[in-house]
Amino acid sequence: CRINEDQKVALDLDPYVKKLLNARRRVVLVNNILQNAQERLRRLNHSVAKETVRRRAMLEAAGGYPQGLPSK
Repeated sequence: CRINEDQKVALDLDPYVKKLLNARRRVVLVNNILQNAQERLRRLNHSVAKETVRRRAMLEAAGGYPQGLPSK
């Protein structure tokens, strides 16, 4: 009977569907981890840039850059 054959095919695909769903879940998890790491890195980069500006301003206020320190 044709219906029974179609149902067998659907049952045979079940393990693959489960594997795909599991892989999708893991990809979503890794994507979230990467997004969080990227956001932390962006904030850290911003903080470093602010600190660089602050220190450069302090050096300039104190009379210039020390020897050997290039000004950018």
